[in-house]
Amino acid sequence: MFETIVTVLLGVTLFRLSLIDLRTLRLPDRFTLPLIFGGWVVNAFILGAWPWGPVAAAATGYLVFALIGGIFFRWRQIEGLGLGDAKLLAAAGAWLGLRPLPLVILLAALGGLAFAILTTSRRTAHIAFGPWLALSFFVVWLTIRS
Repeated sequence: MFETIVTVLLGVTLFRLSLIDLRTLRLPDRFTLPLIFGGWVVNAFILGAWPWGPVAAAATGYLVFALIGGIFFRWRQIEGLGLGDAKLLAAAGAWLGLRPLPLVILLAALGGLAFAILTTSRRTAHIAFGPWLALSFFVVWLTIRS
């Protein structure tokens, strides 16, 4: 019962974040930060101890995307991957741990790329990456928990 409730709450939150990102190209802290903390709490409950692995995974996810986004910004002088995406990947790390994060990134990148190819008519169009990241995060969560 606990996992079902947690999964529904996670799905609703990720769906809400996706809608916001599609509309504003932003992932607000008021959703991403509690999602990180929630992942730690859920893992603490499941593990029966403080989840140091998911804490490290959240930090790693955040730092990797923040670094990539910072490098891209310095190179192109435009934001290509924002800190909201980094916080959402940190949340994925908090919920899933470190090992599944490359799969989350791969699935999100493939989804975003396919969407861009199929719908974008100009190279400069902005595409929200958060929905793809949220979808891949949720799919991996469902796969791990089944």
